[in-house]
Amino acid sequence: MPPEPRESRTVIAREHCPSCGSSDNLARYDDGSAYCFGMGCSRFEPPTDGTYQPNPQTQRRRAVAGIIDGEYRALSKRRIDVETCRKMGYQIGETSKGPVQLANHSVGGTVLAQKVRGADKEFYTTGDPKELRLWPMAIWPDTGRRIVVTEGEIDAMAVAQCFGLSWPVVSVPKGAAGAAAAIKRDLQWLEGYDSVVLWFDNDEAGRAAVEECVPLFKPGKCSVAYAPSPHKDAGDMLVAGDLKGLARCVYDAKAWRPEGVVTLADVKERALRPIEVGCPWPWEGLTKATFGRREGEVYGFGAGTGVGKTDLFTQIIAHDLDTLGVTCGVLYLEQSVAETAKRVAGKLVGKRFHVPDGSWTRDELVVALDRLDAKAPLHLFEAFGSTSWDVIGPIIRYMIIGLGCRHVFLDHLTALAADEEDENGALKVIMAAIAGLAQETGAKIHFISHLSTPDNKPHEEGGRVMTRHFRGSRTIGFWSHMMFGLERNTQAEDPEERSVATLRCLKDRYTGNATGQTWGLSYDRLTGILTEAPIEAAAGGFGEKRAASKDF
Repeated sequence: MPPEPRESRTVIAREHCPSCGSSDNLARYDDGSAYCFGMGCSRFEPPTDGTYQPNPQTQRRRAVAGIIDGEYRALSKRRIDVETCRKMGYQIGETSKGPVQLANHSVGGTVLAQKVRGADKEFYTTGDPKELRLWPMAIWPDTGRRIVVTEGEIDAMAVAQCFGLSWPVVSVPKGAAGAAAAIKRDLQWLEGYDSVVLWFDNDEAGRAAVEECVPLFKPGKCSVAYAPSPHKDAGDMLVAGDLKGLARCVYDAKAWRPEGVVTLADVKERALRPIEVGCPWPWEGLTKATFGRREGEVYGFGAGTGVGKTDLFTQIIAHDLDTLGVTCGVLYLEQSVAETAKRVAGKLVGKRFHVPDGSWTRDELVVALDRLDAKAPLHLFEAFGSTSWDVIGPIIRYMIIGLGCRHVFLDHLTALAADEEDENGALKVIMAAIAGLAQETGAKIHFISHLSTPDNKPHEEGGRVMTRHFRGSRTIGFWSHMMFGLERNTQAEDPEERSVATLRCLKDRYTGNATGQTWGLSYDRLTGILTEAPIEAAAGGFGEKRAASKDF
């Protein structure tokens, strides 16, 4: 109804409205006043007979609000026609800075606030900012089967136009950042619809807004739509002329679920793929028991000082490079890169190039290094005393993503937390990051950990390694897919006894079959190579004979 009703006023004509373009929605009264009844239009012309006495409260509101007059026009660049603009209440106005677009927030035909869009997407508000609601909720019913909520007014008009202006569509007034607040304010109104489709921009801000808004609704009520690449939003799809695709986005909107939650149908194809043994270890028995190494897994090794854990790593690295042809990244924090290169090359040809015992020549070393370099790339990190995770973490990521390293070897993990006030707390952060990086990239990450002093026989004398001996054991045990302990009596009088170690599986997350199994590894002092060997050791060391491992 007109904003200033008078009982004596009589309609004398129906005229063209210069604001909305309607041919006959402007009612002309006998006092000379006029009012447009077009949807979303609020044009009012005061009487010309001198009887006009405006409501003081309305006059004050209009004077304070600074509402911009506008008219309805098609947005040709956005392919939005004038009927859509008229239905939704979207106008073009003029300001001292040039033309602007106006999203009118109206109640009872009176514009209470406007969201103004200037050049270069400059946004500001006129009128009462408290009146900025879901736009334009006033034109839609309070209940219905489905309503679409978009991130912007242009997107709302694009969706509404696609469905012939018959489907309720609204936009949040302040973009993705203010989406949750806007929906909270009008949540009761939205709950009147059976289904709510959130269609925000397909970017980081839009996805974050979805995560924030969906939990506001009752379970099962909300679904989510995104524009398919390369489109960002519904407005882009309309400009591209993809009306079928635009409609399909709404029809195919998926019930929201937190990232990472999947259905059986989502994983069925992956589950039906043939199971394959992972990358083998250098020793057949270990591969047989563990079914190899799989993508995205983390492997932890622990041993006492001087027991041979670094040499064990070096044997695995040489095998992965030479036999498997896998690009490896090596971070030995307590060994020079030159020595590491010599040790790895020596494993290939059975020479201890790092020992100056006259058993090898420089030419043999050159041949071995060339062979090593020809097999697969080996990337070494020259630590220079760097033992901070803030330094090492990005290096590991670079090796994996930038250099293509599929297997990474860190010796040793404990050094990264040694200078921290809360060592266990630091290890917790580091292990979570390592496991996350392995899962993200599919790389296999191997690490060595120092052990705490045991209560009984020292590890250097062949004492049994247990999970609880690992520094930060609970954290390491939680994030590692497999854990191994290496046991050897470095103080034995018998040189044969000193050359045989026991590799014990402490954790096997994959099947559990390998947990508790042991394997013998014999070190050849002439070639420097670790080979499988029967175990003849008592619990914790040599002495009493026991049966050889059934795997060898």
